[in-house]
Amino acid sequence: MPTNETNRKDTLLNWDVFITPGIPIATSTPAPNTKETFWNPTSSTLIYGERDAVLVDVPTTWQQAVTLAWWVRDSCKNLTTIYITHGHADHWFGVSALLDRFPNAKVVATPGTVKVMHEEVEPRRTKIWNAFFPGQIPNQLVIGEELEGNTIELEGNELRAVELGHTDWQDTTCLFVPSIGLAVAGDAAFNGTHMFLGASPTPQKRKEWISALDKIESLDRSVSRGHRTSGNVSNAWVIPNGLGPTRFIQSRMGIVRIVSKEGMLILIRIVRREERYE
Repeated sequence: MPTNETNRKDTLLNWDVFITPGIPIATSTPAPNTKETFWNPTSSTLIYGERDAVLVDVPTTWQQAVTLAWWVRDSCKNLTTIYITHGHADHWFGVSALLDRFPNAKVVATPGTVKVMHEEVEPRRTKIWNAFFPGQIPNQLVIGEELEGNTIELEGNELRAVELGHTDWQDTTCLFVPSIGLAVAGDAAFNGTHMFLGASPTPQKRKEWISALDKIESLDRSVSRGHRTSGNVSNAWVIPNGLGPTRFIQSRMGIVRIVSKEGMLILIRIVRREERYE
């Protein structure tokens, strides 16, 4: 069953996190010594006040998003906005299922993310996602509107979109809520799951990701990660003193510089083995 966790503060706003479990990927080449390959668990964060709420990120498939919609409904809040942190399909393809339940909600993202969302619905990309999850991708893929400025208002509180640049994909962001010290990091930060490094094959790209982590770390915040497991609770998804396993990008840079291809394989293996290190 999906799990949800609550972080309550003595302030106007609160936030909950819903973990969508990983599901099998249809593939003819599973990882060595495995019978099935699973997609990472994915988190969606609900930020809410007395009446209204903003949801950050929505999972890939129709059924995953329907389950999330029921969870949001159970919060008894009026969903005003769905914010997408970046254009990867596994953080927004299921939006239409949320809009079925909350038709007045507005879907927004930064201009860079909207650009990537348009790229993600091109036939060459949707072919990949439909191959991964045959018969499970929604027929209607709703691309977000460009956010005006960089803020969303929620019951008098500012939710600020922060441009991070390249992390596990291009044009990524986090959503920062100063009044409660929360940064919803999207795929800039992982925990208990395999980090996607396929779009960061060069030292320069990994440096850009590290710069994004430095930007998040400079905020007065806790961190809600885009991919994490439900079992890693205390200092795994709320990290007041650092970004934990994602720092393996930095700590293994030397290996990657020695031999790029071999180094990348070594880095991936290290993260898989030691990703729960904090």
